[in-house]
Amino acid sequence: MTFELPGCAGSCPYLPERSSGLEFPVGQVRRVAAVKETESDDVDETRRNVLKLAGVGALVLAGGGLGAASIQYVQPPTVGLASYPKVQLMDVSGKPLTTTGVEAEYNVGTPDLFLFNYPLRNEPNFLLNLSPVNAKPPSSSNPGAWQVPGGVGANRSIVAYSAICQHLGCPAPAISYYPPGACPRSFNGQPFYLHCSCHGSTYDPANSASNLTGPAVLPLPQVTLVEDEHHNLFATGLTGPPVNGHLNSLQGDYGVGTTSQLARSGSLILCSFPS
Repeated sequence: MTFELPGCAGSCPYLPERSSGLEFPVGQVRRVAAVKETESDDVDETRRNVLKLAGVGALVLAGGGLGAASIQYVQPPTVGLASYPKVQLMDVSGKPLTTTGVEAEYNVGTPDLFLFNYPLRNEPNFLLNLSPVNAKPPSSSNPGAWQVPGGVGANRSIVAYSAICQHLGCPAPAISYYPPGACPRSFNGQPFYLHCSCHGSTYDPANSASNLTGPAVLPLPQVTLVEDEHHNLFATGLTGPPVNGHLNSLQGDYGVGTTSQLARSGSLILCSFPS
């Protein structure tokens, strides 16, 4: 059905018949049912795949972050020290160790080993007093050494060296101090030395633990010793190459703390030296 606008007299276009739903007084509110569009069954596969990839990427990133965090705890951090500490040495009874006490109790002929750890708990060191018996000047009949490089005490005869062999890392007592007369053999005229029975390396304690025989080619690291005005002994550093088995002597274990106590150990004296 169509109708003409009033006054058109046939010249106006015809309009379609108005819906009855629109025939209500002006200003009246009526409910009109909404027309629900039918959703298409066609899914945008590209959009779906992009969303899937985004979700997978987020999971990968989250998993990677968790994995990195897990690895951080699975692989323990390297332990060690940032610098050499000043550590007071204590005698075998736990009292402060003094140079006067060492000079009174130990000398070049003392057969036992006196070991202390420094700067790390797994780095043992020899403490030696190379002074001749009865503190008389060194001679061929009274062997010993005074004015030793790095030595402390009245005659600079007290020294300390790593007790881990520089060849393959055999620790004391496999590497031991051999006092004068312990074995018939001497090395370069030196009747006392540090010798490792594992493979035969020998070191000169009177000369910065330099090598007397191989197969080791590096000297033993030397502990820097100092004494205060009361003659108390302190370890303050290491000189020479790193301790065997450590990339550097400050890493590989925890520090010893503020004190380190001497421990007495028997020597392993084997006089069957390799030819």
